[in-house]
Amino acid sequence: MREKITKLFVVAAVAEACSWLALLVGMAVKYGPPGNEIGVKIFGPIHGGLFVAYGVLVLAVARLHRWRTWPTLVALACSVPPFATLVFERWAARRGMLRTAPEPDRPRIPVG
Repeated sequence: MREKITKLFVVAAVAEACSWLALLVGMAVKYGPPGNEIGVKIFGPIHGGLFVAYGVLVLAVARLHRWRTWPTLVALACSVPPFATLVFERWAARRGMLRTAPEPDRPRIPVG
């Protein structure tokens, strides 16, 4: 279960960033020369749903992995600026905050 929720969090972080890109393109088309609102009408609700899903998954992963309050708040805040969910997910992965299994013990090599 822990591994599944963690993977869903990673997928949600990437999907939320992609939906930001689609929404930004839709906004450029809406307010640019074509003046067509279809992109915003399609990607607005998709982005909204992924925004909520990411927030829920942040809370679930934070609880499962026992994150402290500060990283949890940063993860939630990263849902607001475009593409920040990707940055946070990569940062958390590098810090080991998304590990689903404990690291195996390394064999000790005797010296000398």
